[in-house]
Amino acid sequence: MGGALELEGAFTRAVLDARAEVPAPVVGRQGKSPSRRFAVYRNNVYASLIDVLGSRFPVSARLVGEEFFRAMARVYVAQTPPASPVLLHYGAEFADFVGTFPPASAVPYLACVARLEWAWHRAYHAKDAAPLSLTELAATSETAKQAVLTLHPSLQVVRSEYPVVTIWQLALRDGKDEPARLPAGGEDALVVRPNLDVEVRRLPSGGAYFVMALAAGATLLEAASRASGEAPDFDLEANLAGLMTSGAIAGVAAR
Repeated sequence: MGGALELEGAFTRAVLDARAEVPAPVVGRQGKSPSRRFAVYRNNVYASLIDVLGSRFPVSARLVGEEFFRAMARVYVAQTPPASPVLLHYGAEFADFVGTFPPASAVPYLACVARLEWAWHRAYHAKDAAPLSLTELAATSETAKQAVLTLHPSLQVVRSEYPVVTIWQLALRDGKDEPARLPAGGEDALVVRPNLDVEVRRLPSGGAYFVMALAAGATLLEAASRASGEAPDFDLEANLAGLMTSGAIAGVAAR
């Protein structure tokens, strides 16, 4: 059993490392060298993993072009092979990799777009939960300031110094390689899947601080105070209304 496990480990490492030699027990037909056939198998594995990344980051691929994206993804696969045969979580570090990949520096917002796409992927596969209704929230109006909100399990916040939501939306809508006439400044995104479809919304001023404080267990009043400290023009009513209409609130309780 131990020998079989060792061979399996050596085979896996050799498949994912282009510099590795073919494991000694692996032989070709009629005693011939297995190097050529093994290289074909390795390329097929790489191509499959690159396809996985392409399906996870389609807007990123569109922004830089298919050829560049696949070359970049191949480097990522070589550096960060899957840790599990279950590929649902593969690509979690891709956005960070893009941010440090020198050839991608010509598209400075690419890592942020990839981070938004990964948030979309996580939201899509998150647990289901029923969004809180306006009636249920209104029932706690007397104690609202001390209320602790339970956010939807799919909720993600993506912060960016670039207009990442605008870039993402334009690329999806127009199908262009690179959006033109981008607004100045950064954008924060709220990503949530309250029902069947994942929604991506642009958070208003202070919204990211507000949501992250709520996610950390702060009361409504505490979260609003933190957001106001970071963004003087923070509007509690507008932000709360945005969370409600997006289905981002799943429960409420008084502290």
